[in-house]
Amino acid sequence: VNPISVTPPIQAIDQDRNIQPPSDRPGILYSILVGTPEDYPQYFHMNLTTAVLMLLKPVNRDLHQKFDLVIKAEQDNGHPLPAFANLHIEVLDENNQKPYFTRSTYEGFILESSPVGTTISDNQNLTSPLQIVVLDNDVEETKDPQLHLFLNDYTTFFTVTQSGITRYLTLLQPVDREAQQLYTFSMTASDGVQESLPVTVNILVIDANDNSPTFSNISYNVKIYTDMRPGEGVIKLTAVDADEGPNGQIVYDILAGDQGDFIINDRTGLITIAPGVVLSVGRSYALTVKASDSAPPAQRRSSITTVYVEVLPPNNQSPPRFPQLMYSLEVSEAMRIGAVLLNLQAFDREGDPIRYLIQNGDPQQVFNLSQSSGLLALGKPLDRESTDRYILIVTASDGRPDGTSTATVNIVVTDVNDNGPVFDMFLPKNLSVQEEEANAFVGQVRATDPDAGVNGQVHYSLANFNNLFRITSNGSIYTVVKLNREVRDYYELIVEATDGAGDPRRSTLTLAIKVLDIDDNSPVFTNASYTVCVPENLPPGTVFLQIEAKDVDLGSDVNYRIRTQEALQYFALDKQTGELSLLKSLDYESFSDTEATFTFLVEAFDSKGTMPPGLATVTVRIKDMNDYSPVFSKQLYRGMVAPDAVKGTVITTVSAEDQDPPGTPASRVRYKVDVVQFPYSASIFDVEESSGRVVTRVNLNEEPSTVFKLVVIAYDDGDPVKFNTTTVEIAVLQPSVIPRFTQDEYRPPPVSESAAKGTVVTVVTAAALNQTIVYSIVSGNEEDVFAINNRTGVISVKKSLDYESVKSYELRVQADSLQVVRSNLRVPSKSNTAKVFIEVKDENDHVPVFTKKMYIGGVSEDAKMFSSVLKVK
Repeated sequence: VNPISVTPPIQAIDQDRNIQPPSDRPGILYSILVGTPEDYPQYFHMNLTTAVLMLLKPVNRDLHQKFDLVIKAEQDNGHPLPAFANLHIEVLDENNQKPYFTRSTYEGFILESSPVGTTISDNQNLTSPLQIVVLDNDVEETKDPQLHLFLNDYTTFFTVTQSGITRYLTLLQPVDREAQQLYTFSMTASDGVQESLPVTVNILVIDANDNSPTFSNISYNVKIYTDMRPGEGVIKLTAVDADEGPNGQIVYDILAGDQGDFIINDRTGLITIAPGVVLSVGRSYALTVKASDSAPPAQRRSSITTVYVEVLPPNNQSPPRFPQLMYSLEVSEAMRIGAVLLNLQAFDREGDPIRYLIQNGDPQQVFNLSQSSGLLALGKPLDRESTDRYILIVTASDGRPDGTSTATVNIVVTDVNDNGPVFDMFLPKNLSVQEEEANAFVGQVRATDPDAGVNGQVHYSLANFNNLFRITSNGSIYTVVKLNREVRDYYELIVEATDGAGDPRRSTLTLAIKVLDIDDNSPVFTNASYTVCVPENLPPGTVFLQIEAKDVDLGSDVNYRIRTQEALQYFALDKQTGELSLLKSLDYESFSDTEATFTFLVEAFDSKGTMPPGLATVTVRIKDMNDYSPVFSKQLYRGMVAPDAVKGTVITTVSAEDQDPPGTPASRVRYKVDVVQFPYSASIFDVEESSGRVVTRVNLNEEPSTVFKLVVIAYDDGDPVKFNTTTVEIAVLQPSVIPRFTQDEYRPPPVSESAAKGTVVTVVTAAALNQTIVYSIVSGNEEDVFAINNRTGVISVKKSLDYESVKSYELRVQADSLQVVRSNLRVPSKSNTAKVFIEVKDENDHVPVFTKKMYIGGVSEDAKMFSSVLKVK
């Protein structure tokens, strides 16, 4: 692998972002946290922001076959919230292409008389060698790919040269065409990792004249009679030559001893009495007969035999004679029972009845010979694999003691594809292979087929899992890819063996393959992150979380530890059980951030392994447990109310504070009335939940001088809820001490918007018995535009008016007795409040303003009078 190779970027996804994040969202930073082997920083670097992983220098696969890295992604805003991913990098061999042959089949030729070391030719004339070209795309075509070629069969007869782009087959031991004429085998090429598809090689053995014609006997004895006529057969000689073509074509010739009385057919070998010959009793002959093949004279081979002939007087004692002394035929092992194979009818000069019998060579009575006709038929099924040749001795007899002659029948049983390959069951069927290893040897099968030729050649294939395993031509099984035991640890691989027939026979064998484990996995937590809420003030030793990680490797021993050093002062982690506990009590108020949280890393590692640890984040949220109760500013509050106060009239305000951290539920104070104590008071008075203002719940109609007690509860939203109480005493005033306005409404003349500050708008007047009156504006003057003299009731302008902004005001004024005011109490009622309606009068205080500083118009010189030129505004 060359440096500066770039892998696709690793991406971490923030699940809170389901839309394009705004620019102020935190970015993500990437880094390699840890990895194996330890020298990984020499080879890899990760871009901090793009997550692109870069190779820094070439990797030597002899030193490193894989890298395991832990990638960390974290936010860049000071709150990292890290996430982790495991990255497994395989270092591939540079060799990733299969070798291949340039042809799918090869035809070769060899002369059977060739010496050891002869190169196989590519034609029958043996003029040029057979060239086998095998290439590998991993290597330049002009360079030797240095492949290993191997044959699946006949490795004792042939070998292939071991170097070069072009290879040659050579002879390891002499071949005999008469024993086997065709050699068919497959050949594959391997570069040590990849293996080519097999190719078929057919080598035809060309005949050499290396066999002489052979007679079945060294000599023959024949009796003839004086009454035999010229042309009548004496004996038919048969010689056998295993060669083919002209080398096996036999010519017969009488060399000597015939004295002109006998002739021989040069093709059939039949010796007959010569024309015009008269035989004499007592004469004898010794004929020398030569059998020669038809090869060129320089290569011709021959053999001789002697035929002894004795002439006897005519009588009726001559035995039957077979036309041939030797019969040869080929019979298919699939031949049907009852089929006639040969006619062995003999001739008897006297015409006596002939009885035929198989004297020897058929102990199992496979053949039937008709005793009367001499027809030889098949009696039982043939099986070439048990018996491939029969030599029958057949007799023909006319019933006299010396009236028997014999013939030999040589039967060769030819093969049919009637057997399927048979697996060797003594080889192991339960195999194993280590995971994470490609091209690993798994095991070997072997099958044999007793059929002959291509019918007995066995080829192997896999019926399943071809993407995971491969099988070679010799039955060796290898892995194609790296197996992962954690994905699957057991395979039942079906191996199929077929023979080479056109319609092949098949057999299958199921192998049980167990994948052996190696330490190739890091422990993985059941959660990538854990979040737990822990109440503050729990005692040390309290277990608040149990984490769990699993390592799918066999025999792993998962241990746990805290990785973040800062967390070790607060928390303890049991290395065996994964239980997280407190080392000391946690105090919510001691944390400065608004969310009292503590985030740290934990890791799980296999104490028996070498893989990097698995990582997870633990976020502990400390729960505020409401340390403080709300505290009222007073133990007793007092208020006054008119006997006819309307619903919603504010009487007084209670206030309580909670010392729990601001902004927390425990610090939020709310109010309510205790309806159990003083239930009547609770029915006519209420307290506002948020503000603490005590108000009338209904329109009052109470007796003056009555004093009511009301219990108000202040409570927070903490866990648990804490509360406190206070008492409010409410006195109902006498009507005589409540001032009464002379008018319910005041409508003074409009006030000019140009009125100066201090301009009197109107005077309101209220009266009460023996009371000093204090006036105030209670509503409608939020902008502080008007002022009221609290003793005289004079309302005057305090701020400039602007008709264009506000055209009118509605003020509400209230009159209270000085006694009530000094008590810091106000007592609104129907009579001591009045409305004041003030209209603002518009003045000409603005000059007209043009919409533009300059207007430009145009007019033609012939324009009519009063024509429009432009419009200003």
